[in-house]
Amino acid sequence: MRPVVELSAADELPMTKAPPAPPSLDELRKEIDAIDEQVHSLLMRRGDIIDRLISVKQTQEIGSAFRPAREADMMRRLAQRHRGILPLDTVESIWRVIISTFTYVQAPFSLHADLSLGESAMRDSARFHFGFTVPFVPHFNAQAAVEAVANSKGDLALVSATSSRAPWWLALETEGAPKIIARLPFIERADHPATLPVFVVSRVADNARVTEVETWSVRVSGWNADTARALSPLAEIVAVPDTAFDGAALLVSVTGGTSLDTIKSALFEAGASVRSTALVGSHATRYTMPSSGASKS
Repeated sequence: MRPVVELSAADELPMTKAPPAPPSLDELRKEIDAIDEQVHSLLMRRGDIIDRLISVKQTQEIGSAFRPAREADMMRRLAQRHRGILPLDTVESIWRVIISTFTYVQAPFSLHADLSLGESAMRDSARFHFGFTVPFVPHFNAQAAVEAVANSKGDLALVSATSSRAPWWLALETEGAPKIIARLPFIERADHPATLPVFVVSRVADNARVTEVETWSVRVSGWNADTARALSPLAEIVAVPDTAFDGAALLVSVTGGTSLDTIKSALFEAGASVRSTALVGSHATRYTMPSSGASKS
């Protein structure tokens, strides 16, 4: 017969604790309200700092208050740290509107947009990147938009970065003329809501530029389909034929891995001759979102 073993209170098996009750909808909504209040407070604090910045800078210099290099760095860091269910497109647009609006508060400017290649797509790009506070001025061609910027203190122009009916960039060749300062969208993917590629043209301080991609105005003779094919692997090009010289006016975007000399050599080998070149701006390398969801710049 086995002995009976009595368990003391200390030896008794512990009771399993019930899991904590999930927070109520009311509690979660209160958390959201608190976060919304913090976000608003932080935006107002940012405004207070901008107000102090205006006093320090006394922003009266020629050129827009935009700082393309700083903005590209901010957007790159934003994309790298983003996580969670909120779409990156939403965060990108919120930050772009914050930057643009506070810049407008520092030094008011207008946005001149070329609508010749499609009004809705250009308006989508303008509103996505600059919001509704900045005045929107439509133009029927790129030349008019660029001319308006040239006659202003710090306005911006938005023009197509992939095609053109006329070589509007020739107006950027002279010293003191506005230049290409950015290419949008900065965070690029196939289903971006503001998918139209656009150049931003304005005047900015030399120390505010970003020069990861240089944009060159190149005038050539002997332009044809073979010449275009020779250049396509080397750089992004917008070409407008020039029938008077059997050539073309080219807007060539040259990345750090390619030089203008490489472009000239390719043109020469394809049977074309270079009549002139002029640097007409620069911009940041786009931040690409691959289909896998990972990001790279």
